[in-house]
Amino acid sequence: MRTLWVTALLLCSATLYGGSGTRLTVQINSADSGKPIDRASVIVKFRHGLNPVKMRKMITNWETKTSQQGTVTIPEIPMGEVTIQVIADHYQTFGDVFELTMPEQTIAIKLNAPQPQYSEDAKSKQ
Repeated sequence: MRTLWVTALLLCSATLYGGSGTRLTVQINSADSGKPIDRASVIVKFRHGLNPVKMRKMITNWETKTSQQGTVTIPEIPMGEVTIQVIADHYQTFGDVFELTMPEQTIAIKLNAPQPQYSEDAKSKQ
């Protein structure tokens, strides 16, 4: 009986995804040193894909933090466009749109150090 339930659940999830899902891994590194960035906030928002009507009950937004290796892995999501935003201490915030087209996809993102601050007050005191 238990196997029947598991089989039914797998069939329902395959129908829901339409068989066109992808497993997404996001790798975050420093642009300067190349080292992985630990505990960076990664926000992934599913924009639109092949079959948006079937996605009403699916999770379409994920917020998580990177591991010590600078990675985040999101379980199977539908293929299509996603927006990825990355926020990390001592780095510039990153955001861009990516197309997910393969069953397993890795997106490598390099974060830049923040630009120096500019102030009119500091300039007038010199």
